[in-house]
Amino acid sequence: VQLQASGGGLAHAGGSLRLSCAASGSIFSVNTMGWYRQAPGNLRELVATITKTGNTNIVDSVKGRFTISRDNAKNTVYLQMNGLKPEDTAVYYCNANVLARSWRSAEYWGQGTEVTVSS
Repeated sequence: VQLQASGGGLAHAGGSLRLSCAASGSIFSVNTMGWYRQAPGNLRELVATITKTGNTNIVDSVKGRFTISRDNAKNTVYLQMNGLKPEDTAVYYCNANVLARSWRSAEYWGQGTEVTVSS
């Protein structure tokens, strides 16, 4: 199982970016998916999660600006980031809890995609 993230880049403050992350491999079911971020010198922190049925959890620091969604048919999770601020600058990692066809359940991480917001 692999997670492939894309969509990072450079944005000005107030701008928008959309991140995508697709899970692939020998997958039976993808359960909760989410996004985390790690700024330089900081620990990795939760940004948002979404269950298979669409229940979301978004941290207060991005609530109202970021939206998490998913396409279950494509095993893909998205993070729409609007109203970006310089403090959103970080490497963003996607995460998924996957039940493989081998009936083994495990947590997987994407490779990270860099988001830089200039003031």
